[in-house]
Amino acid sequence: MKKCISTRLISILAVCILTITTITGCGKASSDSGSIDGSGVKVFFSTLTLDDFKELIMNSVAEAGAKSEVTVDLGAPCASVDEQVVQIRDAVSKGYDAIICNPVDADTALQLEVIAGDTPIIFTNTQPSEDHLKPDKYIYVGSYEIDAGTMQAEYVWKTLGNPKSLNVVLFQGQPGHPAAISRTKSVKNFFKKNGVDANYVFNDTAYWDTQKAADGFKTFLKTQQDYDCVICNNDSMALGVVQAMNELGIDTSKVPVVGIDATVDGCQSILDGGMQFTVYQSATGQGAACIEAAVALAKKGTIKDVEYVTNDKMYVWVPFVPVDKSNAGSIQ
Repeated sequence: MKKCISTRLISILAVCILTITTITGCGKASSDSGSIDGSGVKVFFSTLTLDDFKELIMNSVAEAGAKSEVTVDLGAPCASVDEQVVQIRDAVSKGYDAIICNPVDADTALQLEVIAGDTPIIFTNTQPSEDHLKPDKYIYVGSYEIDAGTMQAEYVWKTLGNPKSLNVVLFQGQPGHPAAISRTKSVKNFFKKNGVDANYVFNDTAYWDTQKAADGFKTFLKTQQDYDCVICNNDSMALGVVQAMNELGIDTSKVPVVGIDATVDGCQSILDGGMQFTVYQSATGQGAACIEAAVALAKKGTIKDVEYVTNDKMYVWVPFVPVDKSNAGSIQ
């Protein structure tokens, strides 16, 4: 995965600005998509089966398209790779200017590109391998997942007083999902780089699911091992851990439970003293960036002027923002 230095500096600056500024509405766009003239541009959106965040992205693409006068047609969520292949083939035959795609399986990106031919694809949410991307043709719009995991680990470490060792409970999302892999890897890398002896007393997957995380945490407690924090790849799983703690009478204020996405429920949990930290991933910002990229590719053939684009013109990184009790109320 590549992230150009100049874009990373821009992202860090944007994070600092957004963190100290009031954020209005859950999922504020990173750019004003309404200022983009997308008249005459026709876009097809294809996604896998929806969860809360994927639905937010889909709706954000539709809303940003409407503001920019882009015609956006939403395909029915796909339960299989075969269904998505049929959708993409049909979109190409109907002459869409660009396809925005949340792939069922990131490993099928090359297959989808072969079917798309000369039609550009803007991948989002599920990140394909860099080998499957091509400048100004097959690109990825999302948030740089390594930043999210790094923010989680840094928050936990500093909250606990910069300890030399930690007992960590870690819940990962869907096995093999690029976000789950990157978020987990960056958590572990942060501790390693800072000389922290992190002992992962429980490292399991909960498939982004609240109940699976609650059940998994209860299973972990039966091992009677000590733990200092619970780090989850998303808010839904963090909320499941908090749910289990509440059911068992465990004081959530004594153990940092952290997530990612800054969902409405996640932010409310922080305000209520459940979760302690999350990372804001702007579904609206990503949707707006997808539309901006689609219009740029359709009308100019390049994304070089799209906000947050990398120098290699293969990525658009919408910045993550750290969220704790000090700003959780302003994100809802």
